[in-house]
Amino acid sequence: MESNLKFTETHEWVLDNGDGTITMGISNQAQKLLGDVVYVDLPEVGDDAEAGEAFSLVESVKAASDLYAPVTGEVVEINEELEGSPELINESPYSAGWIVKIKLSDAAELDGLMSSETYHEANEE
Repeated sequence: MESNLKFTETHEWVLDNGDGTITMGISNQAQKLLGDVVYVDLPEVGDDAEAGEAFSLVESVKAASDLYAPVTGEVVEINEELEGSPELINESPYSAGWIVKIKLSDAAELDGLMSSETYHEANEE
């Protein structure tokens, strides 16, 4: 269990980097449900992310799934490794498979996310 992470109801994880930015990706549960990830539609650096709004897309052999911004802010970095190796999301959802980094507009939004324990209990991962 990734105790330092927070989660959304839509299975995105968030790591508070401690510098006003967060790193996000999708949970192990989400990548299992999707199956083999074959493409990630990454946003552009500088794009705005609005909490709860779709801003990216992950495609697998089974389905395409929107990614929802867990917080409001500006995309400051994308994981370019995913462009050539989208399977990193399956292989390492909590480290090498991270998707974007976002500069927070309001750090208080982190308080509205689920703790790792609550998420895992709700999703029986």
